[in-house]
Order: sequence, then structure tokens, then C-alpha cells
Amino acid sequence: MTITFLIPSYLRTHTSGRSAVELSTSVTTVAETLTALWLEFPALRDRVLDEQGNVRQHVNIFVGDENIRDTGGLATPVRDDCEIMIVPNITGG
Repeated sequence: MTITFLIPSYLRTHTSGRSAVELSTSVTTVAETLTALWLEFPALRDRVLDEQGNVRQHVNIFVGDENIRDTGGLATPVRDDCEIMIVPNITGG
């Protein structure tokens, strides 16, 4: 199974400047794909997840076009060749 992570610019210092990270792994959920990503880029974990292992409030994760907050959170299923996008919340005032 191949999963592609799309990395926002503010996190690329933790992926050696890469805007996309492709992983070949056998996983079934977003949580498992993130664990595989942390193995390759451990510094990303604390920027995406909080101390309790939940997605930080200011971060969104999309599997394809679907925000995982609407599809089961970290238990959201993944399939071969899917793209997972890590997106910072944009707030205004």
C-alpha cells in the first residue's frame, strides 16, 4: 500500500524540505499512517498531535477531500494510493 502525505510549508523543515512524503506500508487507519510517518520524521508528531495523542486544534488532516474530524478521526480508514493532507487552520479577526 502506498500513502502520500502532502506537507504544508511550515512543517517542511521537519521533512528535509519535502512537500510530499510517500510511504509504502500496510496500514488501515489514519492513526497507523501517522505512526509510520513519525518513524521517518519523528519531529512532526509534536506539531500535529497534542500530548494526549489527539490532532491539535489548529491542525486539520484530510484523506482525499474529507476532513478526518467528520469521518471518524484517527480511526478514519485509508486505502491504497490515497493522499493525506496536513493543513493548518487559518483564522482571521
